[in-house]
Amino acid sequence: MVYVFLADGFEETEAIAPIDILRRAGLDVKTVGIGSCIIRGSHSIPIVTDFDDMQIKIDDSVDMIVLPGGMPGTLNLEKNKTVQAAIDYCAQNDRFIGAICAAPSILGHKGLLKSKKATCFPGFENELTGAEVCGDSVVTDGKIITAKGAGVAVEFGLALVKALVGEAKYKKLHDSMQFND
Repeated sequence: MVYVFLADGFEETEAIAPIDILRRAGLDVKTVGIGSCIIRGSHSIPIVTDFDDMQIKIDDSVDMIVLPGGMPGTLNLEKNKTVQAAIDYCAQNDRFIGAICAAPSILGHKGLLKSKKATCFPGFENELTGAEVCGDSVVTDGKIITAKGAGVAVEFGLALVKALVGEAKYKKLHDSMQFND
């Protein structure tokens, strides 16, 4: 199970592209709205989620969580207890965490990026406490996958797929989508 958390002010492209790509790979992906099942993105696009944050259970069925960026979406994710519990669960149970744009700052504030390579939207580098900040578009270091922003949302989604299902399925999906890297 992959949970993608959406909070008011999230960056739509950073959420929708990875959700689409993960589902194309045949993965069970559920969207989780923070405080409601109708969440408005940073460009005022309303999204109806599968669940709200009070309806989910973080347990052994979770393989990955994904945190889209955007403002104030990132701040709204960071202050949510369910999101914090999901991050903690994944970190403590060797599960994947994906974060894009400003959202890697949440991981930095929790100390999860110490001695790890990571990337983020320019201007948030100082929030990646302890990380080796890279200029790459998408960075995978162990179970943490970070990305710069909306322009690399497809590449980020493909990296999430690669982490969960391996090289062969990633390559097939990459080629079928006509992704040009």
